[in-house]
Amino acid sequence: MKSVPTGKKKPSSDRKKKSRFVYNGIGVVAFVVMIFPVYWLVVSALRPNKEIRSYDQTLWPSSFTFDNFARAIDYENFGTAIKSSLIVSFTAVVGAMIMATVAAYAIGRFRFYGRRAFMIVLILVQLLPPTAMLIPIYLQLNDFGALNEYWGVIVIYLVSTLPFATWMIRGFVINIPKELEESAMVDGCTQMGAFWRIIFPLLAPGLAAASIYSLINAWNEYLLAYIVLQDNDKFTLNVWLTNFTTARGVDYGALMAASTMIAIPVVIFFMFIQKKMATGLTSGAVKG
Repeated sequence: MKSVPTGKKKPSSDRKKKSRFVYNGIGVVAFVVMIFPVYWLVVSALRPNKEIRSYDQTLWPSSFTFDNFARAIDYENFGTAIKSSLIVSFTAVVGAMIMATVAAYAIGRFRFYGRRAFMIVLILVQLLPPTAMLIPIYLQLNDFGALNEYWGVIVIYLVSTLPFATWMIRGFVINIPKELEESAMVDGCTQMGAFWRIIFPLLAPGLAAASIYSLINAWNEYLLAYIVLQDNDKFTLNVWLTNFTTARGVDYGALMAASTMIAIPVVIFFMFIQKKMATGLTSGAVKG
């Protein structure tokens, strides 16, 4: 005889719902904690300067103004700072992606002497922050005449992001079947031709994930650019922000407005490639 269901819920189902509720609550709290600084940045950029300096702060401003944005845009060397950041970031990202793709393909497809040691060195180099090697980097750039030159900062950003980008793209390369290349070579392609026509288009998600990391690293970096670039007309945007701190005080409204505008390009870039980035982060981690 078949048992008649009693209509009672299983204890395991109740536990799952409770655990899901707890996890969702933790996620909401984590989201609020992470988003609050961004919210405060944008709100402060829209507050009048008098309200920013007031001791009675509120979560929502009593009035909105765009004067802070106007002052930031009209400030000296704003246009040259944008140009400097674009030159440095774009060149560093493109250079890192080209070199990382070639290196990742070589590591993922070929077996050569010292391959394993090279991969270990990549990880070890990534563990060393550039700021820890600040003095040697400064002395080397000085010997090569790279101080106060764009290419000096570009080299630093490129080298600092190259190990991580190579490792990430390498994980994606090894997930692409070798048979695709072999089929292309049977049809008449060379090894390099098979790479550019078959493999490279399939690396788009991995390149997207690595490029957003490289862009964030180059666009947001401050200390190294501040030390290497010494002229106001060559400052990147993050170094240019220091102009709002003077002997008479800090123009917090313009500083917040400028910081908000600086964050917009990275957000837009991320919105365009977020789908490919998510695919790249997961696909490149399947095999190792």
